[in-house]
Amino acid sequence: MEVCPKEIFQDSAVIGSGGFRLKQVVSPEKCTGCGLCELCCPGAISLDCLPDEVFATILAGRESRRTQSQSRGGWKEVKSLLQPGRYFMTGNDAIVEAALAAGCRFFSGYPITPANEILEGMARRLKEVDGKFIQAEDEIASIFMVLGASWAGLKALTATAGPGFALMQEGLSLADMAEVPCVVINVQRAGPSTGQATRPAAMDMREARYGSHGGVERIVLYPESVQEVLDLTIEAFNLAERFRTPVILLSDGYLSHLSEKVELSEHIRVYDRIYVPGKPAFGPTPDFSTPSMPRFGDGENVGVTGSTHDRFGKRATADPSVQESLVFHLDRKILEHREELTDCEELFLEDAETAVVAFGTVGRSAKWAVKEARRLGEPVGLLRPRIVYPFPSRRVRELAGAVRKFVVPEMNQGQMFHVDSEKVSREVVSLPQPNGQIIDPR
Repeated sequence: MEVCPKEIFQDSAVIGSGGFRLKQVVSPEKCTGCGLCELCCPGAISLDCLPDEVFATILAGRESRRTQSQSRGGWKEVKSLLQPGRYFMTGNDAIVEAALAAGCRFFSGYPITPANEILEGMARRLKEVDGKFIQAEDEIASIFMVLGASWAGLKALTATAGPGFALMQEGLSLADMAEVPCVVINVQRAGPSTGQATRPAAMDMREARYGSHGGVERIVLYPESVQEVLDLTIEAFNLAERFRTPVILLSDGYLSHLSEKVELSEHIRVYDRIYVPGKPAFGPTPDFSTPSMPRFGDGENVGVTGSTHDRFGKRATADPSVQESLVFHLDRKILEHREELTDCEELFLEDAETAVVAFGTVGRSAKWAVKEARRLGEPVGLLRPRIVYPFPSRRVRELAGAVRKFVVPEMNQGQMFHVDSEKVSREVVSLPQPNGQIIDPR
């Protein structure tokens, strides 16, 4: 227990099942019950080497922390860190300012084009608000640091691009299973592999939803303008905290460096995760709601694991009923709010015979093309989901009853075309462009 400030422990001669020396207590009279040993190694107090007086002291410390903890979380209004008004900034700069406004106080990342300005901005700005910044050794370390910071009670963020996002998939799967709120920015570039590091693309849209093993539901957002980057970054943190889940915000090499005017409000509505002392920290919950989330130090006896577990985090890997109910909970806590998570811009759909479905940056070109088609008398409309997943299936099916055809332009090989075609019986035309260029609306 190198973390013990009183040097109560030292290595014993006994080798445990994991191949490490067990600790023995050499100075029990020094124990103050701070609980650091339990926080860093939850199984420590169950070791046979602990005498009764130390065991009792640590338990008393835990109970004291638990009884002093108070319920917290929910909606609140906070003042913007910047003066309200108009600003001229890039997409990457907007992510930095929005994250801080939403309450982000931890960032870990590894430099990668075209997300570097997010790392640079967070490194500069976090120290101004008493936050923590770590440049990790790679993207694998980055995502796991984010998960640890989140369990410590901080709103946490990382940012990367396609190759780094691929490395984060195992960590994202752990975030799904352990219900860890966090936000991951993927500034997409043309791939696969290194691809065109400086060129924009939307080639990670399927990966954002289906990249991790286990296949549970994800919340994925994709803005089209710098103003939406600002707004949806705040929304990403709110959704992560509300549903205790990793939320993916997609950007791309064009949007990240695009400079536009944005409006900053004086006050911002943000959500903090719910904590109720004594409540189970994991699902399933009776109404598929989000369970209470303590932070390290609250005195709750909670295990955090990527293995199948019960409502208190205790591993139950051999129980099929626990596995089934847990996986359904991870899906249903999001899907039960599918309609609330439908956020689309609609244009000229009232009498449209052809509906263009576009995502992210492509929405800018699609909007220009639809307006030009209308000027020429063509009955064309636009549906642009800001929240890509959960996919707005009901709205697309409603449109299928009114339009004759869907057109799906994309900066990839047609990844979302398949999602659209699976939902409707109408003709769906794919317009793929995976060449690292913005789609020309003409």
